[in-house]
Amino acid sequence: MIERISNSSLPNLNLQKTSTSPADVQKSFSSWLKDSVQEVNNAQLHSDQMTEKLVRGEQVQLHEVMIAASKASVTLQATIEVRNKVVEAYKEVMRMQL
Repeated sequence: MIERISNSSLPNLNLQKTSTSPADVQKSFSSWLKDSVQEVNNAQLHSDQMTEKLVRGEQVQLHEVMIAASKASVTLQATIEVRNKVVEAYKEVMRMQL
């Protein structure tokens, strides 16, 4: 038997259009971009630390070092691809005629 869905069983979604200024959007994007680059940097630093520990002979598992290096590589490659797409989009916008 199929039961009817009532409004009370649905989550409260705020579907009202909010007005945000371009400055707010710019700050939000800037903050997101800064956080994303910081995450990539942290992954690279963690990979470097794990590699140094392995080289010094400290108690660290080889697979953990390889996982950290792979995560750092993937995050860096993803960041590069996003950058390339943003530059490509910018160039495309600049080619548009008004």
